[in-house]
Amino acid sequence: MDEHRLSEWVDKEVSPPPQKEEEGIIEWLRDLLRQFLLAWRLFRDRRVPWLTKLIPPLALLYVLSPIDILPDLSLGLGQLDDVAVVLLSLKLFIELCPLEVVQEHLRALGVQIEEWQAEEVIEGEFEVQGEGEAEG
Repeated sequence: MDEHRLSEWVDKEVSPPPQKEEEGIIEWLRDLLRQFLLAWRLFRDRRVPWLTKLIPPLALLYVLSPIDILPDLSLGLGQLDDVAVVLLSLKLFIELCPLEVVQEHLRALGVQIEEWQAEEVIEGEFEVQGEGEAEG
């Protein structure tokens, strides 16, 4: 078997099946929509502290204000900081909301939540060897 055929065989056997680019984009857009719906539900929930609820309006105020980190002179690049501020503020808002409230709204949106629990703890000891050899 020549080298070219061998590499094709290895790629075929080891590589995961190719995923269509459109499927990845659609999944990303679904996740983004789910995050916006979650943020909207959390924003309307009375159990979320009012100080935390200031994050989304402040992000929108930044987008609408004439002050920008990157000026909007160049098409695309100037809007990039606005998109980044909105997405990061959305993430921060959700992270600062009480966990129980977030989980309740995620369940209401139909998201499957798997609770992570450590079943087993592994304890061990270690010893550094050869430390003195590197100095000399």
